[in-house]
Amino acid sequence: MAIFKRLAVANLLVVFLMSAAASRVANASRDHKSFAALSARLSEPGGYFDSDNLISNETSYLHVMGKLREIGVSGGVYIGVGPDQSFSYIAKIRPRVAIMIDIRRDNLLQHLLFKSLFGRARNRIDYLCEFFGKPFPKTKGWESRSIKELIDYIDSTASDQKLFEKSLKDVRQDVQKYGIPLSQSDLESIGKVQRAFFSAGLDIRYSSYHRPPRSIYPPYRDLLLETDLAGNQQNYFNSEDDFQFLKKLEDQDMVIPVVGDLSGPQAIKAIGQYIAEIKEHVSAYYVSNVEFYLQRQGTFDKFVENLKSLPIDSRSVIIRSYFNYYAPAHPQAEPNHFSTQLMERIDDLIKQCAAGGCDSYTDIVTKNSILLK
Repeated sequence: MAIFKRLAVANLLVVFLMSAAASRVANASRDHKSFAALSARLSEPGGYFDSDNLISNETSYLHVMGKLREIGVSGGVYIGVGPDQSFSYIAKIRPRVAIMIDIRRDNLLQHLLFKSLFGRARNRIDYLCEFFGKPFPKTKGWESRSIKELIDYIDSTASDQKLFEKSLKDVRQDVQKYGIPLSQSDLESIGKVQRAFFSAGLDIRYSSYHRPPRSIYPPYRDLLLETDLAGNQQNYFNSEDDFQFLKKLEDQDMVIPVVGDLSGPQAIKAIGQYIAEIKEHVSAYYVSNVEFYLQRQGTFDKFVENLKSLPIDSRSVIIRSYFNYYAPAHPQAEPNHFSTQLMERIDDLIKQCAAGGCDSYTDIVTKNSILLK
């Protein structure tokens, strides 16, 4: 009998310790000190790019999904540029940590907006309604709805100015709790992003400063409805499970926004050091078409040196986008797509450049590009 009593006490002690540990984790997540400190540690001074980049302009962004799954790219640490197109990759790769790096500080601010929206939303339709200033649907069962049904609801439901103003206020309060120092100008920039989505709705498009929107840039609606090469919808809003994975990652402060130049002196090297410290590797590194600009400005060699500082394995890949106004058209270009999504093993790119095979942008994006189909 005494043995059973001792076992019971021991079990209660284990439960107490586990509860205490869980409480410490929850408190650490709520105060966001580690989140803010890591963002600061990994960042470097920002720079300029001639676009607001509120959404992607890559209609091909999902074309790598099948090959990512086929070659087993999963877990590890995901690194990516830009706004929310990375979320679809993250939802499928399921990394331990995601690091969102961009030369523009405004991208960090937009990711704080996303963090607030994920924190407030119970599910996908909540998120979209909060973002676009729409009333939540009165019917239930939205967790099982398709992305098309979600989009149809947002399109067919009148915007509510009062709901939007409340969301604007709630987000402003949230982002100031994350520990990242924000100026009045930063807060105004976050509000400006929210207003852009509220005003344009799902018709919002990628735009460049001092130039009108181009007809070849798709509205956000079309990007959400894009498919992979097999015709499957793979955007993170298509699956409640994918959305909930991202929500959990955001709630646990595991999506880290960073300001940095991919060819800069500090950020990528600091990211590599951090990944080594947590004994992880890079699973995927999404660079969009940044390599084009780095090659053009003569800093691509510094980009490659930074690649060498990242812990990788044989499956670590770089995901890039090639735009078909670069001549010639890419061999893997798909009909009716202005962009071509590409993938290459990071180790192959490093070796290619060491052998002198990165003299031109065409060489960079073609020589070791993995065939996607």
